[in-house]
Amino acid sequence: MNLRIGTRRSRLALVQAGEVAGRLAAIGVQTELVPMATAGDRGAGSSGSTAGMKGLFVAEIVQALQRGDVDLAVHSAKDLPSVDPPGVGVGAIPERADPLDVLVTRQPGALEGGSVVGTSSLRRRAQLARSRPELAVVELRGNVDSRLAKLAAGEVDGLVLAAAGLGRLGIESAHVTPLSLDEMVPAPGQGALAVQIRSDDRRVREVVEALEDASSRRAFEAERAVVARLGGGCALPLGAYARAGDGGVWLVVVVARSDGTDLIRAEAEAPDPEEAGRVASETLVARGAAEILASAVRGPRGE
Repeated sequence: MNLRIGTRRSRLALVQAGEVAGRLAAIGVQTELVPMATAGDRGAGSSGSTAGMKGLFVAEIVQALQRGDVDLAVHSAKDLPSVDPPGVGVGAIPERADPLDVLVTRQPGALEGGSVVGTSSLRRRAQLARSRPELAVVELRGNVDSRLAKLAAGEVDGLVLAAAGLGRLGIESAHVTPLSLDEMVPAPGQGALAVQIRSDDRRVREVVEALEDASSRRAFEAERAVVARLGGGCALPLGAYARAGDGGVWLVVVVARSDGTDLIRAEAEAPDPEEAGRVASETLVARGAAEILASAVRGPRGE
């Protein structure tokens, strides 16, 4: 059997697809990578609008999977929309890497007041503004390598990046500070890979099931349930992180305005992921999260 794996062309995406290919090779399955460019890679949605951002990095790959041009696709789980497209589903969630964010700085030690930190994420901006109001947060786009290059060039004093991305790329920066859940709740699905397949392809489903990690799957489903319930088709200032164990699923979710005001945090414990997502979402809505998320979609001028 030789399976074609659809993936983005970025260095990180190729490493992630290679990780899945390596796991499949270990069980005797040959694969080939099929790199593709997506709307997100071409800069669509880079105007800063939050509307419609989810799916920009996966749409073309999903279409190739639906057409049968590839047999499976590997995505960063955080890039997936909260509802599966027609005819496809998530066949496996391998064991999750570190889901947390880190602060990478050019110099050792804590950043002084007025230091500039770069990020393109509303979620990161909102939580930084709340926990470290002395810092100046600016928008900084690009892949991990280009952002690190801008840090080295002195364009910013620090970056907030995903620990998993740095780890998968083998990047060891000299000055990295992990950000705890109290300070920075990660994006839903961060650190996890999603192996997407055609729903009716029993042959591929049976193969990729060997990659499944039950705890990582349940955490993914809980975080995804929150996004679905809160209308998460957009890049919103919303963080969600779940842990799954024998006793059930624990979930923490945070929503805040981009300037750090009106931060709302909710926690839930439940026997199953869907219930944890429901409880946390209802708690957030009861505390006013819907208006915050709606204002993020409208933008600063109601657009």
